[in-house]
Amino acid sequence: MSNDDIKAAWYFHNGTKHPNGYLLSRTHRFNPAQKPRLFKTYTDLKPIPLPLDVTQREMSALEAISNPAATTEDEQIPDFGSIARILHFSAGITKRFRYPEPYGEIPFRAAACTGALYHIELYLICGDLPDLDAGVYHYDSQNSGLIQLREGDYVHHLTQASGMEDAISHAPAIIAYTHISWRNACKYQARAYRHAFWDSGTILSHTLALANAERLRAKVVIGFVDEAVSELLGLDEEKELPLVLLSLGYGPEPSVDSGAALDALDLAVEPIAQRETIFPAIREMHTASSLWDRSKVKQWRKARVHVARTKPENGLVASQPLGAEQAPTQAVEKVILRRGSSRKFSHDPISFNQLSTLLVHALRPIPFDVTSADNGPLTQAYIVVNNVKGLASGKYAYHHDHEGFERLEAGVFRAQAGKLALDQNLGADASINIYFLTGLRSALEDLGNRGYRFAQLEASISAGRIYLGAYALGLGATGLTFYDDEVTKFFSPHAAEKSVMFLVAVGAPAGGKH
Repeated sequence: MSNDDIKAAWYFHNGTKHPNGYLLSRTHRFNPAQKPRLFKTYTDLKPIPLPLDVTQREMSALEAISNPAATTEDEQIPDFGSIARILHFSAGITKRFRYPEPYGEIPFRAAACTGALYHIELYLICGDLPDLDAGVYHYDSQNSGLIQLREGDYVHHLTQASGMEDAISHAPAIIAYTHISWRNACKYQARAYRHAFWDSGTILSHTLALANAERLRAKVVIGFVDEAVSELLGLDEEKELPLVLLSLGYGPEPSVDSGAALDALDLAVEPIAQRETIFPAIREMHTASSLWDRSKVKQWRKARVHVARTKPENGLVASQPLGAEQAPTQAVEKVILRRGSSRKFSHDPISFNQLSTLLVHALRPIPFDVTSADNGPLTQAYIVVNNVKGLASGKYAYHHDHEGFERLEAGVFRAQAGKLALDQNLGADASINIYFLTGLRSALEDLGNRGYRFAQLEASISAGRIYLGAYALGLGATGLTFYDDEVTKFFSPHAAEKSVMFLVAVGAPAGGKH
């Protein structure tokens, strides 16, 4: 791609950096008393209750985040119960806490979200399933139900929109993830578009894990005609943007055109706020990274990112993951119900075995519809080790292909870890800070502006797996924001020319094991 083709992504990325990105106002203030409604509500439609069976499946959380479901061409048709479980443990309400005013009660969801503002919406598109008729549905997390927006089988519409992607064509069910901009931008301004992929990726880490537990194939599909998906879901693209699709299950016969007409949806939706500010930078970045017809989708999907792999120069400390007999076996659903975002860490160490187990499981390949030229990841994990029993404190690069740690510099960097994490003590208090950095220039040159979505999603799905793996190991975790260029500088020269996509801090929870 030429520089002209990718200048929108660079403009947005550089303009939303901390500190003082030119697309961010230093005078902007968030008023919690005026936060938007956290639920999308269709005023004239009633939800179909989800048949939620909370019986745990046999798969442990560590297995669920690392082992892909069978990819054979055997039929895998989810029933309504499986769909209900996947939706609930991806984005359903799992706990409620009441805080002093102006915050009030916060209904926390299954997956973490920046600012607990829950700006990601889920939609189900399916053919006829056991106990659920074909249709297009909105997931109503507030009432734990499905709102039917269209009757009939519209999978073929998404097959067309995805450029005849095989996983979509053969999917009995598809989940679409969208971003309601103002619900997050009210606090984070234009940077909310980064958060759209951070938070949808974190949710996707749950969806993929639950699909594995249900023994269903799943694939993350980034390539599609954005306008066609918006039209199907009835989105007002000034306010809500399509982000990503996920195929669920496998039907031996591909979808066929059912002949269902795609009439415009005119459904009454309650406003989420009295006033919604439109951030032009979000809309412009989304438009610049959109695909406008099926031929463009097919062309985009054929591209491969040529990532320059950094070979270890300082030797490697081999991972020492826990063996099967020591690894925790708690079911993924139970871990999700316990998961939170740690607000305080003790300075107690975690073990090298725990760190190794976490990375070996969480950084397994993600099933995307587009890959790098060597099928390796776009992102690399860089780690500030503050207190790990069995591994010296310092800066490290993790090499997933060798399952080993390359020490870049020895030393105690607690103060710097807190500084890099936007001056948050959590970064200093955590046992480790895991940064996901990527060669963004390569991603954009090979995939265009849409490569920005890919880079953000890959990092956030991996970070979401880190979240779940940490809680499975009895640890705590939280996502943090950061000073972009200072992070790159801190890990350079190894990380020179790389860009930060995500930061997750992990440590021993204050007050004991989670």
